[in-house]
Amino acid sequence: MKQNPIGRPLLIAGLVLLAAALAWAGAFYWRHFRGAGPAFWPPPRDITQIIEKRAAEPPQGGNLTGFPLTLPSSFTVSIFADNLDSPRVLALDPEGTLLASIPSQGRIVALPDKNRDGKADRISTVVSGLNRPHGFAFHPQNPKKLYIAEVQQLAIYDYDYQTLKAANKRKILDLPAGGRHWTRTLLFLPGPGGTGFQSVPSYRLLISMGSSCDTCVEKDQRHGTILVADDDGKNPKVFAPGLRNAVFMTRHPVTGQVWVTEMGRDFLGDDLPPDEINIVEEGKHYGWPWCYGKQVHDGQFDFAGRRKDFCKGTVPSYIDIPAHSAPLGLAFFPAASEWPKDYHYNLLVAYHGSWNRTIPTGYKVVRYKLDSQGKYLGEEDFITGWLTKAGALGRPADILIKPDGVMYISDDKAGVVYQVGYSG
Repeated sequence: MKQNPIGRPLLIAGLVLLAAALAWAGAFYWRHFRGAGPAFWPPPRDITQIIEKRAAEPPQGGNLTGFPLTLPSSFTVSIFADNLDSPRVLALDPEGTLLASIPSQGRIVALPDKNRDGKADRISTVVSGLNRPHGFAFHPQNPKKLYIAEVQQLAIYDYDYQTLKAANKRKILDLPAGGRHWTRTLLFLPGPGGTGFQSVPSYRLLISMGSSCDTCVEKDQRHGTILVADDDGKNPKVFAPGLRNAVFMTRHPVTGQVWVTEMGRDFLGDDLPPDEINIVEEGKHYGWPWCYGKQVHDGQFDFAGRRKDFCKGTVPSYIDIPAHSAPLGLAFFPAASEWPKDYHYNLLVAYHGSWNRTIPTGYKVVRYKLDSQGKYLGEEDFITGWLTKAGALGRPADILIKPDGVMYISDDKAGVVYQVGYSG
């Protein structure tokens, strides 16, 4: 049989291309993903068992500063609730019962602690069958009105704080579904609007909308922003653009300003771009996708430099965070509370932890030292120990701080909610 003279060169060329593709893929993996194990591998040990065993050991009676989690002196940590799969957002209902969203299960749960022993009595489903519910909030002046954000919509429910059930769902706003960042988070903001409840002071509702991509110019301009609408869902618009993925929001206890954590883009290496803490004002642009950090132009995305001057008019980050730390929940220590005086007005931020960094970073809670007006004074680790040589024992997600010297931290990897207390 006569051999095809073209076939052999084509075969060789194909093999060369395949080898080149495999080499490129290997190099890409080695550069960006070789440190991803802690984010995706199962925990090497059950942190619930470790903490509960240590709590039973006399004379300590609780985990103060030792293995597995390290905290400042006079702070304790315990397991408030476990077997939660992947809890995220935390909030208190009108009677002080802790609620948590579990997007992976499509439900919101209540974690009552009637005997006040520092451990949830049970896990009670408030509402289920939802499409990855993340953010939820009670109306500040109508606490029986529970707002829940699903991927594609925002709805109001009637909440019964005695039965811990939500019912009578009414959709009030459609949201753009799909995209890379699917979380929708809520925060009430006093101000003009609020046409839904005329008997109370007006409130508007902020809705954080992550970008649909890593880095792109969005087709739907609602992605990569914080939206705002009246508390009945009317008059929706963009509150602040240029925020790639500002998953969690809170208000400063004195100034009332909106503070958010924001995750920077991927694939610029281990140390760029920084993740951010931003103070968000209506109508201001925060840079993404053309800029990051302190008005730094992203030349890899905008390689022609057309938006370089635009960056000069954007709002710089308030605080830069090491790249890929993945900051999520943030909460201020209230003043005139049971917390130490030098913690008043300080900010805690949960570093969920990296997945695309060669050497993992994050997996901790960091304390930002601030004065009463929010001026940055310094920072230090508050809780560490989730990241071990064998993998990650957990990943902190949200933080809720009460004035009585107790806080809660959700962990969507270990499937628990921690209770942290001050015994000083």
